[in-house]
Amino acid sequence: MKTNKILLAAFCFQLLVVGVKAQNTSGFTFPALPYSYDALEPYIDKATMEIHYDRHFRAYYNNFVKAVEPNSLNGKSLEEIFANVSKYPAVIRNSGGGYYNHDLFWQVMATKGGGMPSENLLNAIKQSFGTYETFVAEFEKAANTQFGSGWAWLSVDETGKLFISQLPNQDNPLMDIAAKRGKPILALDVWEHAYYLKYQNKRAEYVTNFWKVINWSKVEEKYLDAKKGLK
Repeated sequence: MKTNKILLAAFCFQLLVVGVKAQNTSGFTFPALPYSYDALEPYIDKATMEIHYDRHFRAYYNNFVKAVEPNSLNGKSLEEIFANVSKYPAVIRNSGGGYYNHDLFWQVMATKGGGMPSENLLNAIKQSFGTYETFVAEFEKAANTQFGSGWAWLSVDETGKLFISQLPNQDNPLMDIAAKRGKPILALDVWEHAYYLKYQNKRAEYVTNFWKVINWSKVEEKYLDAKKGLK
């Protein structure tokens, strides 16, 4: 009897696994948040993080995955999709962008973030912007002057130089619709749902506090990966 129950449980588990695979054949996964919902307090509050991650981000992911197969995108990477995103329906651009952008956003923040970039990344910032302070000012300007919903970006261009840009909605610099394209290494979400519960209309305060949670080691990791991709 005990053996039969074990076999039945194993069979049910196999059915569950098959069912999950059948529901998502895209190859894209929903990543776990790299820290707890309250890990970035007091700069990003627990309630905002929970809603942002488990409702907004999950909705972008679910909608993107549903659209992948009907548009014959199985097996393609996000970068391949974004390189021709103007050819696809709006759901691919909007939900695919929301999926990628938020995933990067979670990664470039950390519980004990802040401080300064490493010497390697700091030198790259100085080469591109003159001083670290100039870089901060230009990034904050991009974030604060993005009208309505959108993102501020730090990316690596085709020559290996860093540049800052702002893009609306869920667009990003990998997309063929971006005025200047590159590989993103740092992203700041300035949609109101990212900050309104805590900061209300004070976007500038939210933007300033972002520097206190940046995971510079992850940003440098992405910078080095982007540079490798140029070779």
